[in-house]
Amino acid sequence: MDSLHLVVCLLNAFLSYTATMLNIVTIHAIRKTPSLSKNLKTLLLSLAVSDLGVGLVAQPLYVARLIMESQLNIETSKTYNAICIAFLVSANLFGFATLFLVIALCAERFIAIHYYVRYQELVTHKRVVALVVSTWVLSGLFSLTRLWIPKSIMYVVFVIIDLACVIAATFFSVRIYLSVRLHVNEMQVLQLQHAPQNAQMVNVLRMRKFAMMSVYVCLVYTVCLLPQTCTLFAIVFTSTPSNGIKHLFLYTTTLVFLNSSLNPVIYCWKMKHIRHTIIGLIRNAFTKQN
Repeated sequence: MDSLHLVVCLLNAFLSYTATMLNIVTIHAIRKTPSLSKNLKTLLLSLAVSDLGVGLVAQPLYVARLIMESQLNIETSKTYNAICIAFLVSANLFGFATLFLVIALCAERFIAIHYYVRYQELVTHKRVVALVVSTWVLSGLFSLTRLWIPKSIMYVVFVIIDLACVIAATFFSVRIYLSVRLHVNEMQVLQLQHAPQNAQMVNVLRMRKFAMMSVYVCLVYTVCLLPQTCTLFAIVFTSTPSNGIKHLFLYTTTLVFLNSSLNPVIYCWKMKHIRHTIIGLIRNAFTKQN
C-alpha cells in the first residue's frame, strides 16, 4: 500500500470511530433533552442517524475498498466488487440524506425565526415527519440509481445537486443571520428601555440560539462539501483525469466524511441542554466504571 492510501485509510479509520461514538452519544442526548421542540428534535435525530451511518457503515467500507485497491488483480475479485457496490450505496444514501437534512434544518429554523408568529401553522410535526421520510426515500433512490447510470452522467448530477443545495443553504443561512441580527438589535433597544422580558421575547431568544446552530451546521457542511464538488467538476470536464485529481478526490471524500464527526461537536457547543446532557452521560459512565 502506498503512503497516500495509508494516510487516507488511517484518517478514515479514526474518523469512523469518532463519528460512531459521538453520534451515538448525541442521539441519546437529543432524546433525553426535553427543551427541544418535536420538529427540531426530529430533524436533529435524523441528521445524527445519517452521520452515524457514515461512521458505522460507509467509512469502514471505504477503508476496506482502499485496502483491497492496493492489492493485485482486484478487478476479478468478487469480494472487491461487492465492497465497492456496498460502499457506493451506503455513501450515497447517507451522503444525500445528510445534504437534504441540513437544508431542511436550515429551512425549518429560517421559518421559525423569520415567521415565528405563524410557525405553528406553517410547520407541523406531521409535515416534518413527512419531509424526513421523503428525504430518506429520495436518498435511497439516488443511491440505487448510481448502480446502473454511467459514472460520468452521475457525476454531473452530483455537481448540479451539490451546487443547488449550497445555494439554498447559503440563502437560508444569510436570511437567518440577518433575522438574528434584527432580533438582537430589538432586544438591545428593549434592554436600554428597561422593558421587562415577556414569554414571547424569551421564546425568540431560544429560537435565535437554535437558528445560529443551524447556520454553523450549514456553514461547516458547505466547507466540507465544496472541495469534493469542485473535484467532481474537474473530473466531469476532463476527458482523462490526472492522477493528481484522482488523489485529490480521496482527500475531498474524507473531508466530506469528516463532517459527520463535526456535527455533534457543533450541537454540544451551541446547544447548552445537549451539552449538559452529554456531560452528564460521560460522568455517569465514569462513575459506573469506578
